[in-house]
Amino acid sequence: MKYLLSFLVVGILSISTGFAQTDAIVKFFDKYMDDDRFTMVYVTPRMFQMLDRLGADNEDPNGDVIMQVAKDLRGLRILTTKENPVAFYKEFDTKFNKSAYEPLMLVRDKGSDVKFLIEETGDYVRELVMLVGGAEEFVMLSFVGNIDLNKVSKLSKQLSLPGGEHLEKLEDKN
Repeated sequence: MKYLLSFLVVGILSISTGFAQTDAIVKFFDKYMDDDRFTMVYVTPRMFQMLDRLGADNEDPNGDVIMQVAKDLRGLRILTTKENPVAFYKEFDTKFNKSAYEPLMLVRDKGSDVKFLIEETGDYVRELVMLVGGAEEFVMLSFVGNIDLNKVSKLSKQLSLPGGEHLEKLEDKN
């Protein structure tokens, strides 16, 4: 009985840690989404459901990739700014406990730090977080769903997502 109780406590703590991390992302996003200094993109789970139902346009060669990615995603949040980017990067970095995420790739490129972090559940990447911080820009991106990293990189190219040029680094890794 003690083992079962210990197992349940550990399970509940690990679940609540995952929610706390998502909350840190959501709270930061909510804090700045109406701030004019930021470019903000939020794609709701409902939008991804609608895209999945629409199906790919046979005349659009890019439609297949978009639909393949969209059917497995549940949310996308992007915040980016060029105003005081180092301060925003530090603020987010201190609030975001990266222990629930596995570093996938770290890149220092032309004075910017780019971090790709993933949260896995079994064989699936449940969330991909990208943080970019440097003198030129701050970007926080969060994809939630069953994520294929190659498809996300291709999607970012086709949709010209803010900060998406950094996602091409994932394609180079694979």
